[in-house]
Amino acid sequence: MLGSPVSHSRSPAIHNAGYAAASLAGWEYTAIECDEAGLPGLVESLGPEWAGLSLTMPLKEVALAVAGLVDPFAAAIGAANTLVRRPYGWHAYNTDAPGMVRALLEAGVARTPRLALLGAGGTARAAIAAAASLAADVTVYTRRPAAADELRPVAEALDVELTAAPWSAAAEATTAPVVISTVPKGAADHLATADFSGRPMVFDAIYDPWPTPLAAAARAAGCPIVSGLDLLLWQAVDQFELFTSAKAPVAAMRAAL
Repeated sequence: MLGSPVSHSRSPAIHNAGYAAASLAGWEYTAIECDEAGLPGLVESLGPEWAGLSLTMPLKEVALAVAGLVDPFAAAIGAANTLVRRPYGWHAYNTDAPGMVRALLEAGVARTPRLALLGAGGTARAAIAAAASLAADVTVYTRRPAAADELRPVAEALDVELTAAPWSAAAEATTAPVVISTVPKGAADHLATADFSGRPMVFDAIYDPWPTPLAAAARAAGCPIVSGLDLLLWQAVDQFELFTSAKAPVAAMRAAL
């Protein structure tokens, strides 16, 4: 796991539990602090014993630049959270988007006409891809107006209708059937006072600390909740299978998480 910060990451526990359950002797997963400037040199320095890398903030966009080949889905999203060693070099993938879909399906959301998205970073790009699978139009609320424009090519590539809204109107997000928050810790805390009477599904991609004020308020109002832990599990399941070519032992990985 590469990123900054990564000291809080639970990914090593999930993957290492999977290796043990799948009897993959000699496999090990660890966390390494790495920023955007350090990524190219670090990837270049890795020997052939490295099978793959997971990438978290702030590396999901720059990861595309260090890959020898980019999966078309990751290219459309414009972000990758996975690099896999191949004979021709590093191959970039995005398992966040299918992970979001699997987490929402597990929570009972198969389709929705509208989705409210908080934030516009790498995870937000994956959320737009998830919206494509859910047949949803997206309203995105961003703290920086230009950030919504950066998401438009992703939405167009995936045939998702995208509407931009100012951060000052973010409390309106709770009127959508599904709300996905991808903003950093603390950024959405003020939405704890929003109106949750419509009981939207609230998916907060943060998992440390948990519950966030947003998730706690939504849960208290009777809303179904999906957490960043659910996303962490399902994106790791796909990564595990890309890294090892073995079937992921989901129960063991979930138990470790």
